Amino acid sequence: MRLGELERAVMNELWTRPQGALARELAEALPSQPAVTTVLTILDRLARKELVRRERTGRAHRYFAVHSKEAHAADAMRLALGQAGDRELALTHFLDVVDPEDVAALRRLLQGIEGED
Repeated sequence: MRLGELERAVMNELWTRPQGALARELAEALPSQPAVTTVLTILDRLARKELVRRERTGRAHRYFAVHSKEAHAADAMRLALGQAGDRELALTHFLDVVDPEDVAALRRLLQGIEGED
């Protein structure tokens, strides 16, 4: 799922805060210092995308990332692969451009999966 620039900035901030954050705290932490109402709009959008959840804290809400940054990245990769016409060709192109250390990590992970069978 693609995120806009401000959505990504809010998510990046939430991923560093397992205790969650108020909209005001997020607005203050973002480099662009958007209005709290803007951050609330972004948080509402992210909640509709099921990326954040909120809990009532007094008169405000505390927002939490639903999944880790790594789980979000994995889901984005899965969605992108699902949109490829030729999945094997897409994977081949991916392996051509990814860092060699990542290729080695994938190889180790796949060998671990094959060893479980």
